[in-house]
Amino acid sequence: MKHGKKYVEAAKLVDRTVFYEPSDAIALVKKAAPAKFDETVEVHIRTGCDGRHAEQQIRGAVVLPNGTGKKVKVLVFAKGTKLDEAMAAGADHVGGEELIPKIQNDGWLDFDVVVATPDMMGVVGRLGKVLGPKGLMPNPKAGTVTMDVTKAVNDIKAGKIEYRLDKSNIVHVPVGKVSFTEEALLQNFNALLEAILKAKPSAVKGQYLRSITLTSTMGPGVKVNVAKY
Repeated sequence: MKHGKKYVEAAKLVDRTVFYEPSDAIALVKKAAPAKFDETVEVHIRTGCDGRHAEQQIRGAVVLPNGTGKKVKVLVFAKGTKLDEAMAAGADHVGGEELIPKIQNDGWLDFDVVVATPDMMGVVGRLGKVLGPKGLMPNPKAGTVTMDVTKAVNDIKAGKIEYRLDKSNIVHVPVGKVSFTEEALLQNFNALLEAILKAKPSAVKGQYLRSITLTSTMGPGVKVNVAKY
């Protein structure tokens, strides 16, 4: 893969043979972000899990203390008083069955997170083929299937992110923007790591966290020392 001039210059700042402490890695990621826009800072964690086994799956959510720096649009499926609660909490879209054709037939996807009350999951389930592949299906483990829609919407707006294993047993999560202070990014990184460590499936044998890489959207990857974890 051929990289542009800016990336090549940025990559020179990173020593590929070194495993950096988190604070040093964050400082490097900020320094090596080559784009003119405010890049997202991402964490990629390779685990020792085997996601083919249900008991080794990792999935959950964590509220980052300093948010993600991204304005998140929330859609809530609910009925009755729960619709009013969701609106009052600041949900961007609320509704019920009438939204199904809009999403299914018109391809409307103007939202980043979907929350549903348990009594609406029968309706939302019909959107499985659309929402599932995009990772938008509400899930009790992520706190997006709940009767407490106020808390769900508030948490998401405050910087709640979902984490899950991909097919390669890697977790990919944003932890803020390059414009964040090093301290704010480190607090977010630590909150994420704490949640991932707590989520360790008991069935995992051997090393749980194989590698951690920090990177910005367009920048080079910086390896983090996993020994302490």
